[in-house]
Amino acid sequence: MMRSVPKFLVPVALLALACSLVSAYDPSPLQDFCVAINSSTSADNKLFTKVLNKGDVFVFPIGLIHFQFNVGKTNAVAFAGLSSQNPGVITIANAVFGSNPPINPDVLTKAFQVDKNVVNYLQKQFYSDNHN
Repeated sequence: MMRSVPKFLVPVALLALACSLVSAYDPSPLQDFCVAINSSTSADNKLFTKVLNKGDVFVFPIGLIHFQFNVGKTNAVAFAGLSSQNPGVITIANAVFGSNPPINPDVLTKAFQVDKNVVNYLQKQFYSDNHN
């Protein structure tokens, strides 16, 4: 069974990375969907979050960085679909570490597998009000 897991995860991960529409399938609030914006008209890297319940839908506007985080205690199911062939260019470090409000350091620590002090340091470097 361990050998079949990577074969299943690769297509799901690729689909999730390329998606802009997400729908939750579990009965309890399991997913938190977040987006940071970094466009030429909006450099504030605003963070959007939403906890989805069964049947809820969350649409990501075109060209935004997004990720999913399971906030529940059980497995979660999400269906995702791509709606744009032109996602644009986004500086990921600025959007992830400089979002406003900041993304929870515990989430970034787990995602990047680094110490929480490293995440806190990076958030201080990329935060838009940093004039150092």
